Amino acid sequence: MLLRLDLQFFAGEKTEKATPKRKHDERKKGRVAKSQDVNTALLLLFSLIVMAIFGSFMKDNMLALYQHSFTEYIHWELNEKTLFQIFTEVAIELLKIVGPVFLIAIIAGFASNLMQIGFLFTTEPLKFDLKKIDPIQGAKRIFSLRAIVELLKSIFKIAVIGTITFSIIWMYKDDMLMVAFKNAESALQFFGQVTLVMGISAIIALMVLAVFDYAYQRYDFEKNIRMSKQDIKDEYKNIEGDPLIKSKIKEKQRQIAMRRMMSEIPNADVVITNPTHFAVAIKYDETEASAPYVIGKGVDHIAFKIREIAKANNVMTVENRPLARSLYASVEIGEVIPEEFYQAVAEILAYVYRMEKKV
Repeated sequence: MLLRLDLQFFAGEKTEKATPKRKHDERKKGRVAKSQDVNTALLLLFSLIVMAIFGSFMKDNMLALYQHSFTEYIHWELNEKTLFQIFTEVAIELLKIVGPVFLIAIIAGFASNLMQIGFLFTTEPLKFDLKKIDPIQGAKRIFSLRAIVELLKSIFKIAVIGTITFSIIWMYKDDMLMVAFKNAESALQFFGQVTLVMGISAIIALMVLAVFDYAYQRYDFEKNIRMSKQDIKDEYKNIEGDPLIKSKIKEKQRQIAMRRMMSEIPNADVVITNPTHFAVAIKYDETEASAPYVIGKGVDHIAFKIREIAKANNVMTVENRPLARSLYASVEIGEVIPEEFYQAVAEILAYVYRMEKKV
C-alpha cells in the first residue's frame, strides 16, 4: 500500500520538461517568458536616440513657446475665448515637442515584445475569472516566492539606477549651480547634455540587468510549466485518443470499407481465385483507368464472401493460384495492376469476354 502511494506521489511530481503542446497552450493563454527590464531598457534607448536626433528641434520649439508665452500670451486679456486659444496652441506645440518621443516609445514597446515572444494576440487574460478577485489567491500571490524575488529585484534596480543618477548629478553639481547665471538656451542645452549622460549610463546598467532578468524569467517560466509523467501520458492520450476508442474506430472503419468493397463486387469483370484461400476481383474500364484495376480482394472468409457475391451476380470466377496470390500481395484495392501482370490478366479477361458472348 505504501509502495503504491509512493509511486503515485513520484508520478505526480513535476519533473519533466513541458511538451511543445503544453507550451503552445500556455502561449494561447498569454503566458510567456518575458522580461519587463528588456522593455524598459529598449524604451529608454530609443527615446534617448530620438532626443539626440531631434534635440535641437525640441529645444528650438521649447524656446519659441517660452518667448511667445512671455511676449504675447502675457499681454492677453484672460477670458473663455483666449484661455481656449492659449490651451489649444500650447497643446499643439507640446505635441510637436514630445510627439517624436511618444511615437518611438510605442515602436520600442512593440519591438521589445516581438523580440522576446514574437507576435502574440490573445484575449484570454481579459476574460473574467473569479480567481483573480479571490482574496486568498491574491494573498498567496502577494506572499509567494516569486513576489519576494520581484520585490528584491525592484529594490536592487532602484538602488543601481539611483546610485548611477546621483553619481552623475554629483559630477555636474558645480555646473548646475551656475545654471542660474545662464540664459534659457544655454540652460536647456546643459540639462539636455546631463540627461543624455544619465540616460546612457542607466541604459547600460539596465541592459546588463535585463540579460540576467530575461534568463531568470525563462527559467522560472519553464519551471512553472513542468509536467509530471502522468501529465505527459494524459496529454498523449488526448492527442492520440484512448487506445480502446481508437481500436473501435478502426474496426468501424474496416467494416465500412468492407461493405463498400463488397458492394463493388457485382461490377467486377472477373474474380480470380486460389481457389479457396484467395480471391481478387478485377475490372477493366477505359474511362476509369488505362489498365485493369482491383476493386476487391480477400483471404479465407472474405474470399468466400467475394466468391459468393460474384456467383449471385453472375460474375465469372477463374481459378489461377499463382496469379491470385501475387495480385493479393502486390496490388491494393483501387490500384491498377502492375505491368508484369498485364499478359496474364489480359488472357483471363479475353477468356471471360468470349464465354460471355457464347452465353
